[in-house]
Amino acid sequence: MSQPRRQETSPAPDGEFFPIRTIATLTGVNPITLRAWERRYGLIKPVRTPKGHRLYAREHIDLIHRVLTLLDKGMSISRVRHALEGKSAPASGKSDPWAPYRARMIGAVVEFDELALDETYNEALSLYPLELVTRRLLAPLLVELGERWETTEGSVAEEHFFAFYLRNKLGARFHHRARLAAGPRFLGACVPGEQHEIGLMLFALAAHEAGLQAVLLGANTPFEGLPLAAKRAGVDAIVLAGAVAGAPEAWRESLAQLVAGVKVPVLVGGGVSVHQHDIIVAAGAIALGDDIAAGVRRLKDSIGHQEKKS
Repeated sequence: MSQPRRQETSPAPDGEFFPIRTIATLTGVNPITLRAWERRYGLIKPVRTPKGHRLYAREHIDLIHRVLTLLDKGMSISRVRHALEGKSAPASGKSDPWAPYRARMIGAVVEFDELALDETYNEALSLYPLELVTRRLLAPLLVELGERWETTEGSVAEEHFFAFYLRNKLGARFHHRARLAAGPRFLGACVPGEQHEIGLMLFALAAHEAGLQAVLLGANTPFEGLPLAAKRAGVDAIVLAGAVAGAPEAWRESLAQLVAGVKVPVLVGGGVSVHQHDIIVAAGAIALGDDIAAGVRRLKDSIGHQEKKS
């Protein structure tokens, strides 16, 4: 099989060029995805050194942001090049490019087919940034599966199968990224009674993408031990997560005591922060809502505000 011809261009010494990992940090698009965009769709064409290393200029960064804007509007990656060139994209009956991914993953869960589940998830990650995969694929998928499991269609076995798979997948990615993070640290834990840490792990990964470090304690964490843990870990904030919609009467007082007993901001995210917004705010904590990207921005703002006060 013949190899594609490389562009053997050596950048001028005074030109401003960046290696692929720097571009990944600046744009949030990982190197695997950038290479897939180049090879499969001809989107981002970096210059090449005589040794074949990819280098990117400022115009490449601008182009990547244009691609991200189109993807964020719901366009599939296969149609982006046509849009960038001002051409009409091939007709498509699918208005939601993520629907096929969700359907394939649900089918794999129903059949308990881990290989098919893994192939679909990895394919999405290879073509789209992690934040977009989380927001457009995983978050709606979890909602769809949750609704299925509440009816006779789903089963407890399906829920456990998918939760185990995703927890392992996200855990491996989290531990890999944890070695690379160097920004402010936050302590992450699920509220008392919350047994599922998937939402917390998705938030932690998004926070890592934004330059933060996470120290995770996992599911069903009592508030009483958090002040000491936060002090020992030297964190700049505490993030609590919960999807449960029930009134947090059992920990209303404990949350207020936690906020009063630590010197860092306490933030609560997930479905519980939407349904019980007023109770959380009354306790002195910050309600993040269930939008992960917006929550990460709010967390960074809170940490920055705290640093200015110190």
